[in-house]
Amino acid sequence: MTDQTTTLSKHTPLMQQYLRIKAEHPEQLLFFRMGDFYELFYEDARKAAQLLDITLTSRGESAGERIPMAGVPYHAVDGYLARLIKLGESVAICEQIGDPATSKGPVERKVVRIVSPGTVTEEALLEDRKENLLVAITQVDEFFGIAALDLAGGRFTVQQVKGLERLTGELERLNPSELLISESWSPPSIVAARRGITRRPPWHFDPESARHRLLHQFKTQDLTGFGCEDLPAAIAAAGCLLQYVQETQKIALPHIQGLRTETGEESIVLDAATRRNLELDYHPSGQVSLTLFGVMDRTTTAMGGRLLRRWLHNPLRDHRTLNRRYEAIAALLRDGGYVSIRNVLASVGDIERIAARIALKSARPRDLVVLRASLETLPEILALIENLESDLLSDIRQRIREQPELCELLRRAIVENPPMLVRDGGVIAEGYHPELDELRSLSQNTERFLLELEQRERLRTGLPNLKVGYNRVQGFYLELSRTQADKVPADYIRRQTLKGVERYITPELKAFEDRVLSARERSLAFEKALYDELLDLLTGHLATLQACASGLSELDVLANLAERAESLNLTMPVLVQEPGIRITGGRHPVVETVSDTPFVPNDLELHADRRMLIITGPNMGGKSTYMRQTALIVLMAHIGSYVPADAAVIGPIDRIFTRIGASDDLASGRSTFMVEMTETANILHNATSSSLVLVDEIGRGTSTFDGLSLAWATADYLARNVRAFTLFATHYFELITLADECSGVHNVHLDAIEHGDGVVFLHAVKEGPANQSYGLQVAALAGVPKAVIDSARKKLMALEKQTYAEHRSEAQQFDLFMNAEPHPALDLLRTIKPEETTPKQALDLLFALKALTR
Repeated sequence: MTDQTTTLSKHTPLMQQYLRIKAEHPEQLLFFRMGDFYELFYEDARKAAQLLDITLTSRGESAGERIPMAGVPYHAVDGYLARLIKLGESVAICEQIGDPATSKGPVERKVVRIVSPGTVTEEALLEDRKENLLVAITQVDEFFGIAALDLAGGRFTVQQVKGLERLTGELERLNPSELLISESWSPPSIVAARRGITRRPPWHFDPESARHRLLHQFKTQDLTGFGCEDLPAAIAAAGCLLQYVQETQKIALPHIQGLRTETGEESIVLDAATRRNLELDYHPSGQVSLTLFGVMDRTTTAMGGRLLRRWLHNPLRDHRTLNRRYEAIAALLRDGGYVSIRNVLASVGDIERIAARIALKSARPRDLVVLRASLETLPEILALIENLESDLLSDIRQRIREQPELCELLRRAIVENPPMLVRDGGVIAEGYHPELDELRSLSQNTERFLLELEQRERLRTGLPNLKVGYNRVQGFYLELSRTQADKVPADYIRRQTLKGVERYITPELKAFEDRVLSARERSLAFEKALYDELLDLLTGHLATLQACASGLSELDVLANLAERAESLNLTMPVLVQEPGIRITGGRHPVVETVSDTPFVPNDLELHADRRMLIITGPNMGGKSTYMRQTALIVLMAHIGSYVPADAAVIGPIDRIFTRIGASDDLASGRSTFMVEMTETANILHNATSSSLVLVDEIGRGTSTFDGLSLAWATADYLARNVRAFTLFATHYFELITLADECSGVHNVHLDAIEHGDGVVFLHAVKEGPANQSYGLQVAALAGVPKAVIDSARKKLMALEKQTYAEHRSEAQQFDLFMNAEPHPALDLLRTIKPEETTPKQALDLLFALKALTR
């Protein structure tokens, strides 16, 4: 803003009004309603012109200067809001609330709503299959409080976690559109780097004030029933979030009727790196089809799609809940029952978000038509699941329930095909209210009255060319050519003179005009009042609608998982209390789906005496795929899905960790190696004996000996101290001897064979270590020039000879007065009993001897 904003008296009355309102919303772009446009002025206009690529102009003068100005049409505002929201901007919507006809000076205006990235609820501004979360975080002592709200769905959750690692993991899971933090808090870089941060005054995070706000919202005496009475950090975050939503929406929030406390004990914990590495719903290429969500989502409703995404990011540990889901999927698979259910569900709209818009009084007529059509499908859906034997499906039936009263109300109230907006009229059905019908009848009979008037006046005046017309500026009129003006009756009053014609009004026509225009205005106003009353009536059914939406979305996900189980040849897993993971014929669900070549299944066995697999083999051989598929099979089992395997038996798992891939974090000043070591430290500090740990190529970001030492020490610590179920892929062949030194460590490798100068990857996992990495062959496959490959092969041979010579030299420079150290290979040979050795053991011994001679 320029200096003229400080002295309002120098400005025009309209600009004084604008500047007063803008001063109350300095952080938002102010959309200032003027007729058919939302206008922006001064710095807001300059910023909006740049962000939206709209024309920056100027109008008149105020305080002696031209006023920068930009505007967007009110009827197209959703598109502009969507673009601004995606850019992380917030917008204050300022409407005309006074009557221009009776206003002296500028018509009264006020901000009726603030649209921010985390508080949008309009259908046009949201992604159908993705939650739009507003999250608040705060720190109380050593704990972080996290509150998350999906305003468009009414889900409100809180949790209190300890440690930055848990905080960042939860932020990665929630992926908020907008993040509320205190103005006085200096967040860690990983939080500060997020988009959509909104700072709030510190007192908004006061736990006691926040608690009172929550009690008032939920109308309870304490928060014990919600499980957070003794979680001050969680309460502080929740109270701040609720206050922010109330301030921005400027309306009660009846659809937020409670909150759920998450403890972390109910789900398998996935840190931020694991969520990224497993590519649950995001792929670096931007292609959703290359993610687990992309492969598993064939839900027929938007509500189901959002629920499936939540399940993927929140795998459960409770075997009872998961077994209920398996049972429901089995029931839906019987006789292909899921097919009919999915066909009917395809007609169901987004009841969850429509209910939220009803609560916020922003539901449009077509929302109610969709709601009506959706409720009309409920009897058929209930009939289809009536006889399916499943406790979970029985519970879903109770949540859905038929709602004939609501259906009948919506049938009576709303026309079959209403206009987009209430202000256009014609939304309320005929017969819903007699007064509205009477007002409409008056305005709708206008055409007949005017035709009759025109015929009477032609007969009375003897002027056959007389016409009756109407326009919005002049109203109704009688029109004659100027050559006939001297023949008009005495009771004709001239209304307007145009080129070649004269327009008149008569007392009868004037009286009719007053009645008709008044009836039209009153009809629109009364229809708007009836619509608001209807939304109030529907608000009384919010709890029922939310329960129905919950049941339908869960039924959709279960039917979707049944379809995926049949289409992708998935198998029901078995959850047991005995520690371990046993997978027969496991497959990677995404790679198998998108690959043009047949996928090679592999087995996996981990148990109390086999806790770590050292995985060796060639680049491109499939080590990373084998590791990831194990994690995805475990994760899918813990959302209640069938899994891509011939069989899977899985014991208790508390966390999944991955250290896969190489990436830097230059914005935070962390190199690739620093990121790798940070992720490794997180695993070593937080993994338990019930965790699944995937480690791929640790130590590559530093010198060979440093990297080897770190890889060795990490694997050794995981095997001896943590004893997690671990898949440890490496190119450091020195690590294969860990199997001889640590109990529970075993070697496996991915097979490949050389063919000419190339290599053929068999993608089969076999016991024992690999014998080489085939690095040069993979480089050739990647298109590295042959001259470079040949040069590398010569260098490799030279290095191998040099290393061999150095070893011989070191071996020959022994102390003459000391006995020579026996070679480990000789020690191993002395322990062999050929008569007791099986062919398989002999092959393993050959690999071990080969390794000892390197």
